[in-house]
Amino acid sequence: MNKRTFLDIDWGLLTPVLILLILGLTTIFTININLFKSQLIFSIISIFVFFFFSKINYHTIKQYDFIIYVSSILLLLLVLIIGIESRGSVRWFEFLGFRVQFSELIKPFLIFSFASFLSSQDKKSFKNFILNLVFLFPIALLIFLQPDLGNALVFVFVVFLVLFNLGFSIRFFILSFLFFLSMLPIIWNFLHGYQRERLITFLNLKSDPLGTSYNAIQAIIAIGSGSLFGRGLGQGTQSILRFLPERHTDFIFSTLSEALGFFGALIVIGAFIFLLAKIHSIYNQSDDYFCKLVAVSSFFLIFVQFSINIGMNLGVLPIVGITLPFVSYGGSSLLSNFILLGFLSSIVKTSSNREILEIR
Repeated sequence: MNKRTFLDIDWGLLTPVLILLILGLTTIFTININLFKSQLIFSIISIFVFFFFSKINYHTIKQYDFIIYVSSILLLLLVLIIGIESRGSVRWFEFLGFRVQFSELIKPFLIFSFASFLSSQDKKSFKNFILNLVFLFPIALLIFLQPDLGNALVFVFVVFLVLFNLGFSIRFFILSFLFFLSMLPIIWNFLHGYQRERLITFLNLKSDPLGTSYNAIQAIIAIGSGSLFGRGLGQGTQSILRFLPERHTDFIFSTLSEALGFFGALIVIGAFIFLLAKIHSIYNQSDDYFCKLVAVSSFFLIFVQFSINIGMNLGVLPIVGITLPFVSYGGSSLLSNFILLGFLSSIVKTSSNREILEIR
């Protein structure tokens, strides 16, 4: 990589992510050295992946939007048929000794595909609203059947938030909500027992403190025990003594808060706010409608995952198995998020080059 390529990076986009990545790696290091080594390898690979996708002209990928969409559906079907089962879920493929989670990896590509699909619509009609839900349905359904309620909800929330942002009539959303309420008994029957229990006990965490509510209660205790400045890296009793389950994935925010305290948690939240503000500025500065759609979809994808994970850790949202982007352990999630950043960086560079050409 030459000096010019290095300086050509959009550091406003990458800096908050590197802060989150370092905080995540440091926290994982205090938990398990083997997990740290694995995450470090994926972090290095992900950064190179970011540079690769930042150099690709996004118009090239846009040409294959339908192929990307169909391929995503086929991959999710394949996971259900021949995927690896772990803890009652079938979400992974084994590849070169690593587990690959396609419901994570397809996220940035589906953002592109969805943005391309939206950009072809010239009206905010009820017909187009339904077509967008039809676009969403097979993806959300196949992920829900793995079962992965968390990621299914992420896709649903992102699509609805994007459509709301685009100005579709509020009546369409009310009708969708009423339809959802009518389908709730059917959806409830398809939920697994542990998923139902989590939703029920969320309303009263004290109802089963040693069972279904255990994770949520331990996460809250970990955050509270961190106080202002934390117990210190590797000194947290909840995480190090393993009172806190999934301390490196779903509840890494609690682990980090226990170690670094309120100020450490504030750095994490501040980095996410800075990142989201940068993506919002990309949205505002882009003249291309398709680029705006990619930016706003990316904004909501990161925002939804961040909000749900923090909410889970604080006990204000039910536990649905969503990790914290760039911080939690997981190679598939890390690669997915850096691919998304690469796409956004490509948009910034293309827009900048267009401005230079116009000035000339």
